Order: sequence, then C-alpha cells, then structure tokens
Amino acid sequence: MLTQKRVNVDFPTWMIESLDKEAKRIGVTRQSIIKIWLAERLESQSFHLSQKHSS
Repeated sequence: MLTQKRVNVDFPTWMIESLDKEAKRIGVTRQSIIKIWLAERLESQSFHLSQKHSS
C-alpha cells in the first residue's frame, strides 16, 4: 500500500455542498470524491504532458 500523508484544505461552503451532493449521488464519502477527482486530473495531466513531450 502507498504511504499516505494527511493534508488540510479549506474550501468555500458552496464547494463543500457541491462535493457532498456529488458524493451522495455516487454513494461515496466526501473524502473519496476528492481523491477520485484529484487522481483523475493528475493522471490526465500526466498523460497530456507525456504526449506533448513525445511529439
């Protein structure tokens, strides 16, 4: 398993409400939706950067 490190992030209220709504819709916790979305974004960014450098 990958080592984990705890971080604290402050979000505006509207963002927390939106996160909670989406998390509830797909049946996961707020923490899970944040991790999912960040992982997707980071993987996408990494892919695009690797494509850019291989051109």
